[in-house]
Parts: sequence; structure tokens; C-alpha cells
Amino acid sequence: MSALDLPGWKHVYSGKVRDLYRPADGPADRMLVVASDRVSAFDHVLEPGIPGKGELLTRLSLWWFAQLAGGDGGRRVPNHLLAGVEPPAAVAGRAMVVRELDMQPIECVVRGYLTGTGWAEYSDNGTVCGIRLPDGLQNGDRLPEPIYTPAYKAPLGEHDENISFERSVKLVGAETAAALRDASLEIYRRAAAVAEHKGLILADTKFEFGLDSDGVLTLADEVLTSDSSRYWDAEAWRTGTTPAERMASYDKQIVRDWLAGAWDKTGTPPSLPADIVERTAAKYRELLETLAG
Repeated sequence: MSALDLPGWKHVYSGKVRDLYRPADGPADRMLVVASDRVSAFDHVLEPGIPGKGELLTRLSLWWFAQLAGGDGGRRVPNHLLAGVEPPAAVAGRAMVVRELDMQPIECVVRGYLTGTGWAEYSDNGTVCGIRLPDGLQNGDRLPEPIYTPAYKAPLGEHDENISFERSVKLVGAETAAALRDASLEIYRRAAAVAEHKGLILADTKFEFGLDSDGVLTLADEVLTSDSSRYWDAEAWRTGTTPAERMASYDKQIVRDWLAGAWDKTGTPPSLPADIVERTAAKYRELLETLAG
């Protein structure tokens, strides 16, 4: 995970898919977040990356931040972007200059449809992250109501851990835990309505939040991208006869599906075939074009 040498910025951290910088000299309350072309699945960074992914996901995040700032007619959701501050030319298009926040150690997952690990758990015991669901649901079904299933953000190299809401209260306190849940559900519902208008289903997503210097809960990191969300074609979902036909995805599900069949989750993951890389990049582009034009 080699980071770029950016004049005026000091590299401080690399996550699975993003690199973080602080000013070498300048305001200490700002950071530079650079989205790489790296792709991860099952908590592993895979090779090779997806060409153009960093720029595509950054453009989609910026579009969603603008929608949630009132562009969709809803309440303004505070975000971490610093208006009027441009990133270095070397990473223009795939970087954001943001305010530093007190990041909360919770991944705020909202599920509106039954799929992925949720479907696997439901198949075994009728629950998703411990939440009891009605009997008789099928893979890809819409849930009666969106559910909030937080996860603990593990350090790099370790697995994120699904946790109960009660555990999140112990981690961040009752008031903050409730605010994270309520904000996540509100944003999901708004984003799902926007996606539906574009002919898409937002099956599930995850958010990250921090507190600013005034203690205001603030949306951060990426938001509603192909990496952090599952998007399906709404018409395919309505008319498909099998799970694969129903869940025509605009996200990295292509990578997940291939890796699940090619790797037993021990040792180093295999390299992604060229056709998987190309198909994933095409889906990322198609989602951006469908949502943002």
C-alpha cells in the first residue's frame, strides 16, 4: 500500500482503500483523503486494483454529499468537506480535503433488503445480526422496515465485528449510539428514495460519522458508493425469477461472488482475473452515470 509523495502534505495512514494525509505546514484541523484504485473484499485488499475506481467513487461521494446537504429537499446532513479547498493536482478528482473529526468506532450499517451475510444468517436461524425477522423471506426480499445493524470498526488487518445496538451504547454512550442509529436510518431512507427515482434499489449501505469541534454529528469518509453499498436494478428485481436475476448489481458484488468461489478464505487471496476487473469497473461507471448523469 504505497502512498504518494504529495508536496505540502504528510502521509499518516493507509486503510484498505484510502490514504490519509495531514498538512506538512498549515491548518492542523484539516486532512486530505485520497481514494485509491485498491479493492477489498472479506476484509482483504485484493490485486490488481480497479482502474479509475478512486475517481469514480470520489465523484459519487461528492454527488451524494451535495444531495444530502439539501439537494434532495430534505434536512441538511452535516458533512466533513471543506468548501473551497482544492486537493493537490496529482490527486485531483480522487481526493477530498476535509475537516478533522473525532471519528466514532462504529460502522453504521442499514439493511433494507435481505442479502449477503444477512441472508446466510437468516437461513440458519431467522435473524440478521441477532434481529428476529418474519419467517418465509427469500434471498433478495425487501424487509418490512430497514434495520440498523452496527459493526465495530476493527484495526487494519483485523475483521470488522457485527455488534448489537446495546454493545454500541457501551462503546460510545447512549446518546451518541441513538444519534448514529437515527441519522443512518434517515439517510438510508432518503438515499433509497433518490435511487428508486433513478430505477435503482439501494439494498444496504454503511456510513461513518465523527463529531466536529462543537460536538455535531457529521457524516464522513465515503458515502453511498459502490464500495460501501449494494445497488440493484429495480426492474430486474421486480421481474427476476432467481436470486442472480433479481439482484443485478452495480457494485463490487462481482468481486465478492468470484472470490467466494475461488478462495477458501485462508492464506493470501488469489489475483482477480482481467474480466472481473473490467466488469467491476464498468459497473462502477454505470452506477455513477445512472445516478449523477
